[in-house]
Amino acid sequence: MTTPQRIFDLPRFQEKNTPGITIFNYKENKEWKGISTADFIKRVNNISKGLLAHDVQPNDKVALISENRLEWNLLDFAIQQIGAVVVAIYPNISDNDYEFILNNAEIKLCVVSTDSLYQRLLGIKDKINIVEQVYTFNSYLNTPNWVELISKGIDISDETLELAMNQVKTTDLATIIYTSGTTGNPKGVMLTHENLLADVDSSEYSFPVKAYDKALSFLPACHAYERVFQYVYIKMGLPIYYAQSMETIGADMKEVQPHIFSAVPRVLEKVYDKIMATGEQLTGVKRKLFFWAIALGEQYDTDETKFSAWYKFQLKIARKLIFSKWKDALGGHIKGVASGSATLQTKLLRLYLAAGIPIYEGYGLTEAGPCLSVNCIKRGMKIGTVGIPLINIDIKLAEDGEILAKGKNIMLGYYKNPEATAEVLKDGWLYTGDIGEWVDEKFLKIIDRKKEMFKTSGGKYVVPQQIEAKLSESTFIEQIMVVGEGRKFPSALIVPAYQNLMDWAKTNDSSLIQISKSEFLANAKIKTIIEEEVNRLNVNFGNWEKIKKFAIIPNEFTIETGELTPTLKMKRKIILAKYENEINEIYK
Repeated sequence: MTTPQRIFDLPRFQEKNTPGITIFNYKENKEWKGISTADFIKRVNNISKGLLAHDVQPNDKVALISENRLEWNLLDFAIQQIGAVVVAIYPNISDNDYEFILNNAEIKLCVVSTDSLYQRLLGIKDKINIVEQVYTFNSYLNTPNWVELISKGIDISDETLELAMNQVKTTDLATIIYTSGTTGNPKGVMLTHENLLADVDSSEYSFPVKAYDKALSFLPACHAYERVFQYVYIKMGLPIYYAQSMETIGADMKEVQPHIFSAVPRVLEKVYDKIMATGEQLTGVKRKLFFWAIALGEQYDTDETKFSAWYKFQLKIARKLIFSKWKDALGGHIKGVASGSATLQTKLLRLYLAAGIPIYEGYGLTEAGPCLSVNCIKRGMKIGTVGIPLINIDIKLAEDGEILAKGKNIMLGYYKNPEATAEVLKDGWLYTGDIGEWVDEKFLKIIDRKKEMFKTSGGKYVVPQQIEAKLSESTFIEQIMVVGEGRKFPSALIVPAYQNLMDWAKTNDSSLIQISKSEFLANAKIKTIIEEEVNRLNVNFGNWEKIKKFAIIPNEFTIETGELTPTLKMKRKIILAKYENEINEIYK
């Protein structure tokens, strides 16, 4: 095989070009176990036969709802190699989103990881059409297990499977990934085998690793970002190790000693927080050395011509005495950390780079398959930008600065949504909705979002309008603006419905009526009411969308104060600037 033409060609490509690899590795009973590429392919084939026996046809949609695990990847390849379409869904979305996605995609069959997910689908069985065809990875009493599905394929011949595989073309639809839309309902991004493999090839060029190096994986495989990176690892011949959980990443890194992993800024923030907490506990000379190194690192720049000989000498000492421990915490062999899905704080980026930990910050979106640009050693790096466009991908800026992208990696469109597709795909160009500018005529910098949708530092999209609309249903909330761009979680600025709260006080606690408005709104009982309302309405959203904290704003947003437009839309930038202190207090 010269080069893979379909996603399911990747394991066979790996088996031929980098033999002897355990393609996926996981910890079980305190031991790391792996599966050889040859055995992986055999298991994938058996699952494909089971799907064929279940009458799964080309272009049928099969839903996969699970955390990262070997079974996820087995099923991912098994579905694709019979021409069916993988609909990979996050396990922690709201029931409303489950209902919409499962019905919109016309799911023929669904596999979930646990009984709790199975029970969630049973809870909405009257609203969806696939409850009789749901299987679980884990075994439970009186719950259909995917072993039953696989066993149905025992009579399917190798020739039948081979025929099905041969009919799959590179331009066929491989997966639908649902991403949040501004109208409230998710949009199904359609990606072909060609789209995904084009992004694999473009991304691979920038990777700093070689065959038989080790990759650690802990981001959700259902996300296009981590999924394509896993495909790159397979093509390059890297064994993939699954972290046990987000809580065990530190211990897993020390045991696996990976050469590369992908992360979102929130993970790198957590690592930094732990390092700083350790530094705070130091005393005497060790403490002084630690914070001297931190101060030095905060001055770091990728353009080393800016450094004096004295700075370089100090940095060398700092790396030996202090920063070497940072690298050890990541396993000691790291060659690159890919950071994407949200912007990493410049301060943290400088510190990691100063420590000799190469952070490859990039940019992309699911509709682009997903990667578009990256800062990397091979092609150049510049702090404050998202790097240079990947090879074989064209990027240009529209007159208003919107970033447009073109390449074989760009999606077919949104599933069953031609109107939304027409808005973002024009003359072969993807209109990203992000505003950018060129730095030094080659580095792309994101300077704004054309739309108001934002990402947390964990890389999750948040659509503020739909959250605001739902929480405004409370009789105790007059106005609300969701904040959290680049932060750990979404929060809110809330203007309470003062008169309604006063009415509540007349019945429940008349003493509150006697105090001033500012004292009234600052009272613990009033804050508890608002908190209960937020928690009550939070159930409508996925975990990453839920409002975790809020600040009570005493004065309404008005046209006169410049916070609202004449059509009563919020001027978000003005409100963010005006209440900067309150927002900073939320995230302290």
